[in-house]
Amino acid sequence: MKTVSILNHVLGPVMRGPSSSHTAGAFHIASMARSMVGGTPRRAMFAFDPTGSYAATYVQQGADRGFAMGLMGKSLTEDSFFTAISDAAREGLDICFELHSLDNPNHPNTVEIELTSQNGDVLRLVARSIGGGEVEITQINDHPVRFNGTAWETLIEAPLNQGEGVCALLGSDGALLESPVMVPFDPRVRLTARRTTQLSAEQRHDLQILDNSVRIWESEPVYFVQSGQPLFASAARMVQLTSEQNLSLGQLALAYEAQLLGIPKMDVIQEMLRRYDIMAHSVDQGLDPKFSGLQWLPACAGAIFQAESAGKLSFHSPHTRAAARALAVMHVDGAMGVVCAAPTGGSAGVIPGTIVTLAEERKLSREPIALALLASGAIGLIVAQRATFAAEVAGCQVEIGASGAMAAAAVVEALGGSAQQACDAAAISFQNTMGSVCDLLQGSVEIPCHTRNAGAAASAFVNADMILGGYVNRIPLDETIDAVYAVGLVMPSELRCTSKGGLSVAPSALSLKPCCPSHRSDCL
Repeated sequence: MKTVSILNHVLGPVMRGPSSSHTAGAFHIASMARSMVGGTPRRAMFAFDPTGSYAATYVQQGADRGFAMGLMGKSLTEDSFFTAISDAAREGLDICFELHSLDNPNHPNTVEIELTSQNGDVLRLVARSIGGGEVEITQINDHPVRFNGTAWETLIEAPLNQGEGVCALLGSDGALLESPVMVPFDPRVRLTARRTTQLSAEQRHDLQILDNSVRIWESEPVYFVQSGQPLFASAARMVQLTSEQNLSLGQLALAYEAQLLGIPKMDVIQEMLRRYDIMAHSVDQGLDPKFSGLQWLPACAGAIFQAESAGKLSFHSPHTRAAARALAVMHVDGAMGVVCAAPTGGSAGVIPGTIVTLAEERKLSREPIALALLASGAIGLIVAQRATFAAEVAGCQVEIGASGAMAAAAVVEALGGSAQQACDAAAISFQNTMGSVCDLLQGSVEIPCHTRNAGAAASAFVNADMILGGYVNRIPLDETIDAVYAVGLVMPSELRCTSKGGLSVAPSALSLKPCCPSHRSDCL
């Protein structure tokens, strides 16, 4: 079973919109690949299967630029993101993208990569972006691996009789996170290892002394290194621990993350608040009446927020303010601005809209804000354990549906509710959105994604209030998530982020004209 981190996989990464699977996932894959060839390659070829989501959306959702930024060793949040493809050419990096049938496209976001290093070596990879910016490299030069960017990950090919010697060298500095895995393929052996630090020059030298035919591929982590063990892997166990230890859900999530990452609790809180500040900044950006940069929609979050403030809507309502704020973040996300995935780019507005409004209404100080976010992250890590955040796999219900569930739990935490109540609020939120499809218009994360984020932010308060007010949830969170995932797996591909079904094929959607044709840098 995989190990999920709140900071690595749930409330993050900090990224450019619109889709974490596309911009952040592509960036992470390319960054890991770059580290294996020792720097920017001179040529890169990316191939997508025609039936997958990447094939349909890699340009509209910025995956091409995400790959380019990673290969050039640049930060994804740099403004040069918008000119990444032309910048790559100027820097001597030849990038091409192809569509052809892949041998085993076992995920809609599977990509085959061939890199040629500066010295002419060729590296072939198979990788996949599995939701929320999380990635896996599954093949290196035809060798099966499972690299996920949460450690220094190493593949070594050596003569079979040198396997034990290689293992000893890998562990000689005490940096191994777990025992290396050895797979013989006579007369050679493959070893994979996860370490807290990079192999030293001395270790590499000693490996070559063992046998000069030893080959080494080492991938640099793109997340915090996960050096510890998780405290729980189910909602049932999570609730049990909070009861035994007299903790709120946010407090238990804080202990979970500190132990998993091997860092002090205060460091976790400070990083969470840094991400909250990014969320709040994206709210402010998107509420600016002069904001522009969307391709298919005029920006409207600021107008809605002002109308509510002026009493022009049905009544003064924090629910409407939360919705407008969520919409504002999605404006920034849709314009390829900087947001914090929560848990994905396509659902990045729900939690900021909810938490910023909650902090305003309840006058929350910084630490309760961090604990509310951590409580939401605890729900998200159960989703990631039992299901997925990828709409390409299970529809919008696991993206915006998941963020709505997480936000409801955050409200319960901030209002002093129990972990059981937080899980119940998340469960009924999921039950209300089960079956929602991903049918983004024109391959862009705008319509209907923006209003779905807004609606989920407003609903987070309603779901939390129903549980706190006495509603009894009969289907536990673990079982609810399992049911949501099962429903997602039987959705046809047309309803899973391919823009081939649902609203995306309505006549008005197909005839839609962009309001910002030069999408997007000229419009920001």
